Amino acid sequence: MKIPFSKYDGAGNDFVAIDNRTAALQLSADQIAHICHRRFGVGADGLLLLHNAPDGFDFSMRYYNSDGHPATMCGNGARCIAAFACDLGLGNNAADHPQVRFLADDGPHQAEIIFWNKSDGIGIVTVGMKDVPSAQIVRCLDGWLLDTGVPHYVQRVSNLANFDVVGEGRRIRHLKELDPNGANVNFIEDMDNGRLLVRTYERGVEDETFACGTGVTACAIVTGNRLLTTRGGDFKVDFEPTGNAFTNVRLTGPVSLNFKGEFTLNA
Repeated sequence: MKIPFSKYDGAGNDFVAIDNRTAALQLSADQIAHICHRRFGVGADGLLLLHNAPDGFDFSMRYYNSDGHPATMCGNGARCIAAFACDLGLGNNAADHPQVRFLADDGPHQAEIIFWNKSDGIGIVTVGMKDVPSAQIVRCLDGWLLDTGVPHYVQRVSNLANFDVVGEGRRIRHLKELDPNGANVNFIEDMDNGRLLVRTYERGVEDETFACGTGVTACAIVTGNRLLTTRGGDFKVDFEPTGNAFTNVRLTGPVSLNFKGEFTLNA
């Protein structure tokens, strides 16, 4: 069975995107892990499936980490699938800045293409993230624990450029003080230019990724710094702090269409 796909990345956080509006594709965890494998498959941090959605939405997003298991949200994946949906002709494409409304497992979202160079397949995409109640941001271990679509632990460190993100991330990821299913682990350090440097160990990928959208969102909220830098690129996170929540949270950053192709799905 030949499956067409598009390969995107959001600041180096890369995804295989598939149009599954016919619901013909039913993938097992092993098949998803094979597709994402960087030696035997297409290679990606995760898989994005675009499905039909109820009235009022352009599509629904189903996200799977590279280990084949689902996650409730992926910030960079959401920005990439918004670009993918617009490429499919979904949403309000007549506007100067195409917009889409979609459902993810953590609820409704709206995304906008701020800029897109069709010939080069690169642009800037912003997506609305879930509100974060202040009461759910808790001090934990040597940092903070909060949920920005998936659980994130954030910790300040020194000399982050040379920090053992994989070793420490793997150690912290399963600690009993975190979410019962573990958490993504973010290490942060202030930069001389005023931006916040972020490096993230992602559960489900079980490695450091070049960027993590829900991760930079979490780091922005706990520090108040809206300008963030990852190994893969720069982000801006906008939000409105109120008495009991962070609302109108928006994640903005780069998206690239790497290539399109098809793969053979084996049973």
